[in-house]
Amino acid sequence: MALKSKRSGLDLDSRTSTGKDGKSAPVSRAGKAKPKAKGASTASKPRKSVTRSTPKADTKARPGAGEARPSKRLAGGSRQVAKADGGAPPAKKARPGAREARPVKLLSGGNPQIAKADGDAPVQEYIAAMPGWKRGLGERLDALIARSVPDVRKAVKWNSPFYGIEGQGWFLSFHVLTRYVKVTFFQGTSLRPVPPGGTVRSKEARWLDIREDDQLDEAQMAKWVKQAAALPGWVP
Repeated sequence: MALKSKRSGLDLDSRTSTGKDGKSAPVSRAGKAKPKAKGASTASKPRKSVTRSTPKADTKARPGAGEARPSKRLAGGSRQVAKADGGAPPAKKARPGAREARPVKLLSGGNPQIAKADGDAPVQEYIAAMPGWKRGLGERLDALIARSVPDVRKAVKWNSPFYGIEGQGWFLSFHVLTRYVKVTFFQGTSLRPVPPGGTVRSKEARWLDIREDDQLDEAQMAKWVKQAAALPGWVP
């Protein structure tokens, strides 16, 4: 017969066994008990709260991870600020008029004001600025002169296109006035036929005034251009 008793948290299992003398004797068997921690009471201890460790103050963050980058000072005092996430900086804004062509000023009579310069570029700038119908006439004159004298030299002087031969001087120029374009031959008195425009004060120079409704005689103009280019030109 098994007896169970509880004493100090232990289970006793009493059973009978037969000894040497033939008598039965009770045998006790202790059950396993959970060991107690030293100094610990039977009451349950509170659990410690777990806190996450925070990075030290001197811990370095990855470049571009939320940190502000210093701004770069541009020309004119403006600042260029890079994005915090490492993106490309904003595109620079072009200053007004930095690459834009300035409008050409028209002088009295509508004549374009172009700075003195040698070459074809200032001549084309002058022609492009000629107002109204005069622009088309300027393009025709320039093309006719270039065809008639392939080695012609070009320049803008005194707000007028000049045409000449290297080493010989200038033989022709034209100028915009209010109602017409004036084409001047510096050795006009030596041309045949002599151009109609001119006075005693103009000396050797002669000219042709071309108005909007006039029909340009390109054949005659080409002859005058070739004759003028073969003569000693005007040297300022």
